[in-house]
Amino acid sequence: METVGILAAVLSALFMGTIGIFSKLTGLSSETVTFCRLFFGAGFMGLFLLCIGRVQCLRQWPSWLVLINGGMLAGFIIFYVQAMNFTTMANAIMLVYLAPVAASLFAHLFLGEKLSWSGLLLICSALFGFAMMMEFTIDIQGGSDHLLGIGCGLVSMVAYAAFILLNRIVKTDIHVYTRTFYQLLAGAAVMLPLLALDPPTISPVNWLWMIGTGFLPGFLAIFCAVMALSRLPAATFGTLAYVEPVAVVIFGWVLFNETLSPLQMGGCAVIIFSGIIQAYLSSRQKQSKV
Repeated sequence: METVGILAAVLSALFMGTIGIFSKLTGLSSETVTFCRLFFGAGFMGLFLLCIGRVQCLRQWPSWLVLINGGMLAGFIIFYVQAMNFTTMANAIMLVYLAPVAASLFAHLFLGEKLSWSGLLLICSALFGFAMMMEFTIDIQGGSDHLLGIGCGLVSMVAYAAFILLNRIVKTDIHVYTRTFYQLLAGAAVMLPLLALDPPTISPVNWLWMIGTGFLPGFLAIFCAVMALSRLPAATFGTLAYVEPVAVVIFGWVLFNETLSPLQMGGCAVIIFSGIIQAYLSSRQKQSKV
């Protein structure tokens, strides 16, 4: 179970990192990309359940907590994108990726998921590696737009932390399939009014890309995240979540010829090493309890 959770967390981070690829390829608005990611993601989840003969999971009441978490998922995505529109990308990313740390500390204080010193050090190590990837660059100057961007980044961070924590406390009798489908569907419903205010014009080619958005960073990424959070403590998931920015940097390097400095490569190595150690320690702790 622990190994499945670790693998799911890593895959979720990798699939989450593909959203930038689809956004760059289409050039569509953040509202459009977010809605398609969640709506088509829910469609793929429903199709998956139909194929494996588990449609009954859609008839299970998901609980208000799951539906609220769908709103948190939509809020995390849209405010993250808006933060990048108003402030620097480095500022936005740094704020959002404080969420795994905040979720781990909250779980330690209020959910009984005690954080060991080794776990705390590995989270800090992953966060330091992330700062290396950002080349320790934070813009603290700017006007009202900059402050608005910081505010959006903080809201996104809170929503992401809430997404992690709420998935940890959802009742275990609600199946992971049910949670995933209704979180995606609820998130799409939250985005629908924003999309209706300014209906987009999408070309046939971009429709194909949007369907791909629903499959990779939508269906697969969220399904793996929900599965991982049903099996792993918040601290373990939080450390492994830092694989996502590594994936984003590598995708940009390979697909879009974006440069990668030695400091950024070192940051990638620190994050990957921290994740491997955290996964190893989690597996050992699980085996010692058996």
